[in-house]
Amino acid sequence: MTKSNFKNMRWVIIGLCFLANAINYIDRANLAIAAPHIRAELALDPATMGVIMSAFFWTYALCQMPAGWFIDKVGVRLSLAFAVAWWSVFTAVTGMVHTFGHMVGSRLLLGVGESAAMPSFAKAAYNWFPRKERGIACSIFDSGSRVGSALSLPLIAWIISVMGWRGSFIITGLIGIGWALAWWFIYRDPEKYRDIAPEQVEALLAERGENQASESKEAGEGKVSWADLFRYKTVWGLMIGLFCLNFAIYFFITWFPSYLMETRGFSLKALGTLGMLPALLAIPGGWLGGLTSDYLLRRGHSATFSRKLCLVGGMLLSSCIALCAFVDNIYICLALFALSYASLSFAGSNTWVIVGEIAPTPKHVASIGGIMNFAGNLAGIFITTFTGVMLTITEGSFLVPLAAAGVLCILGALSYLFLVGRVEPLPLK
Repeated sequence: MTKSNFKNMRWVIIGLCFLANAINYIDRANLAIAAPHIRAELALDPATMGVIMSAFFWTYALCQMPAGWFIDKVGVRLSLAFAVAWWSVFTAVTGMVHTFGHMVGSRLLLGVGESAAMPSFAKAAYNWFPRKERGIACSIFDSGSRVGSALSLPLIAWIISVMGWRGSFIITGLIGIGWALAWWFIYRDPEKYRDIAPEQVEALLAERGENQASESKEAGEGKVSWADLFRYKTVWGLMIGLFCLNFAIYFFITWFPSYLMETRGFSLKALGTLGMLPALLAIPGGWLGGLTSDYLLRRGHSATFSRKLCLVGGMLLSSCIALCAFVDNIYICLALFALSYASLSFAGSNTWVIVGEIAPTPKHVASIGGIMNFAGNLAGIFITTFTGVMLTITEGSFLVPLAAAGVLCILGALSYLFLVGRVEPLPLK
């Protein structure tokens, strides 16, 4: 590998993370799009369907913290290849079950595999990108979720129309297995290229503090255990902020297709065209968030100002999701949804940048990402179940879930502003 090829390799790596995240979210959105067909075939009410949707988030959230620890121990190559292969198998299995219990079981096991995804992507970006380019790197892999959400609407709707809802799960599962094989053969940590491109590798290691961390360890200086991470206010601020952000984002991933079909009268065809607009506009929204924070950093602003401005501003603007419940015009409603989703993406890409910038050592990057994503995905459990219960109580009204999402967006902005401290490595205890 030449020096120029080494430099280009980082974009290959982040591109693969982007694709994995897109597949990840296609697999998640599969259930939301197929929900009306599954409910009809299995005779399920909205509350029961909400339980099935939330099952994934229980294991996905609970496994985040051990997944982060595992990634820091074994490395990104093994952890991500295993995780994608695992979740792809159980995506396919979902299309083969015939009972409520088996459906819940397959979604629980899907969540186990997908728990390692985002912390692995954050660790890969940290490993391969210098600090002033990590914003765009994280926004690229993070935008995979929006691409997956957008593609899932026309793709899954078309597969369902041709092969039925069961076929959609089997096809997307096979795609994921192919990606896992590609990652295993392509990915290596940059340290593996030290002999071929030593200057680039040494620059990366120096910037991310690898050498300093080793020297500190040899000198017997302070260390931070995994449990010690919970002693930092900044970590709690990130947990609360991502919970609030994900509460709104997971509405788009879970109940949004049902909202458009059942409340706004969308057909499958309309769902695959107009329905994908919010997710499509969220893609450049995320890229803009990463580019903006990197630009501010290069212009001499502190990491605290650069990252937190995007987090707080994006979260405040995303609260417009609450207004969607009060407008009758479908185009205004879709515009508000699109603005909210794009703003959430603008903020969301920066959450994963901060993970690497506050880590006390490189061995804590995925661990902090897992802790943060654990809290963030408790929101997935809550929004899916809460919305299903509210629909049952209010006979199909989405007003309360949308209003709650708007309020939590404001709360998330306050958490990032006041609880998250300076964006710099947490002090060794």
